[in-house]
Amino acid sequence: MPGIVILSGSISASSRINGVLDYDGKVLSEAGLQVDFVNVRDLPPEDLLSARFDSTAIVQANRLIEQADAVVVATPVYKASYTGVLKAYLDLLPQKGLADKVILPLAVGRTLSHLLMLDYALKPVLAALGAEHVLSGVYAVDSQIQRDDPQGVVISEEIVQRLDRSLDKLIQLAGKDR
Repeated sequence: MPGIVILSGSISASSRINGVLDYDGKVLSEAGLQVDFVNVRDLPPEDLLSARFDSTAIVQANRLIEQADAVVVATPVYKASYTGVLKAYLDLLPQKGLADKVILPLAVGRTLSHLLMLDYALKPVLAALGAEHVLSGVYAVDSQIQRDDPQGVVISEEIVQRLDRSLDKLIQLAGKDR
């Protein structure tokens, strides 16, 4: 069974991006894929900041990514780029840690003016890690993802449609038709 890792670069459990990732996880699971989550905010901060490649938590997260057929890399947008905690974790992946994987980048930002951060900030780092098959990705604006309660979100129909198209492609390329 193809495996997918959903990598969240959010520092907050209640982030809108995590609501999107919950939706993604549900769609991917319903398609029969094995889905694992790596939330960088749950990794030990001292391991990330001290670049402890041998940390048990880092080794486990890296093993999940190594075994995956595809990786969803998601981040809120801060200062026109991905989060620092996501970068700290990506620095701990092996040099070619994303080789031979399908990558789906996702981002949520305050305005459309940061739309190109996927292409000009995140994709170059993914390519440096060996990613060759990076899907076009989905960028959403905060207003398209409304908080329903502290634990959930309501995603606009436009974003759901774009996510579904991207997830369909991811599923197809990960070896399973939806």
